[in-house]
Amino acid sequence: MTSVVVVDAVRSPIGRKGGGLSTMHPADLLAAVLNALLARTGVDPSLVEQVVGGSVSQVGEQSYNVIRTGWLTAGLPVSAAGTTVDTQCGSSQQAVNLAAALITAGVIECAVVCGVEVMSRVPIGIGSSSKLGMGVPLSKQYFARHEFTTQFESAERIADRWGITRLEADQFGMESQRRAKDAWAQGWFDGQLIPIDATDRDEGGKLTGTTRRVERDEGLRETTLESLAQLAPVARTDGVHTAGTSSQISDAAAAALLMSSAMAERLGLAPRARIVDTCLVGVDPVMNLTGPIDATRRLLGRNHLTMDDLDVVEINEAFASIVLAWARELQPDMARVNPNGGAIALGHPLGATGVILLAKALDELDRVNGHRGLVTMCCGGGLGTGTIVERI
Repeated sequence: MTSVVVVDAVRSPIGRKGGGLSTMHPADLLAAVLNALLARTGVDPSLVEQVVGGSVSQVGEQSYNVIRTGWLTAGLPVSAAGTTVDTQCGSSQQAVNLAAALITAGVIECAVVCGVEVMSRVPIGIGSSSKLGMGVPLSKQYFARHEFTTQFESAERIADRWGITRLEADQFGMESQRRAKDAWAQGWFDGQLIPIDATDRDEGGKLTGTTRRVERDEGLRETTLESLAQLAPVARTDGVHTAGTSSQISDAAAAALLMSSAMAERLGLAPRARIVDTCLVGVDPVMNLTGPIDATRRLLGRNHLTMDDLDVVEINEAFASIVLAWARELQPDMARVNPNGGAIALGHPLGATGVILLAKALDELDRVNGHRGLVTMCCGGGLGTGTIVERI
């Protein structure tokens, strides 16, 4: 069976809503990251056979196969086919998994995987908004079979089921901010981050025609337990989650280069990691966000691994209860879980987050001289993504 390797992975800074990247068209932001990836690896772009990427809100500026248009906007060869994936929050991680499967099967030898979401310009949920006058995504037949719950409500039900308290959620949110702040102070994101030159705005919000360099993640906030305790719940009046324990609306793009190990050897490259196994699982669409539990169990089980065999885990912090419920079930060493903070502190640019987590996992494995890492995410509609990588 063909072995699939990750040559390198990069990302833009994660911009806050209305922040430094909010002036950029998604295709332009993705193009900047794609060009940076290929420049850094030194791989001839004509060798890339397919570009597979994630984007969730595929309307307006993110419609018309934004992954393909981002590649063409970058001035890269027209011969590389492009596919935009929607697996909700796990879209770009599923793009990684799909591209890895194509390489394993011998369909292609080289792929770029990526993701982009500029939520400041294409708001979350806009594709199913009644304002578009195009109906709603769920039919009456669906409602006859499943209760519809928002992700906010699902997160609260998970907190109920696993007995997660407001204090535990607040403590987790504060720790995410602390770890991210420490990672930035130590320079632990330096190897993955690509500075972006974005068009600037004046005080009135108008584009100035000049640019400014965005070099840092913008979601970090000064956080204390006292300040978190004063925030109002976002779902229920007596709910667990607040803006301080939920993922942030964000803008970003990320990309990675995958190829067969044989191709990497022919090109004289030194890949960073090998993809061991991947999965996409379905779970109860009412509880909705428990997918990482099932995905982790599936990957550990069929690879005969335990949590102790993982040196780092990157699990998306959609809500604090998602990670805490997963931890109740899997009993990990939490020092190895999101060691440099997660989406609560850094942000969750939907379609880009999966590859961002991959880039974070690779850098952390290098930093701690680790061997094996897991990336996993919950996804709307009751799905869970999983990818195990081994450092080379």
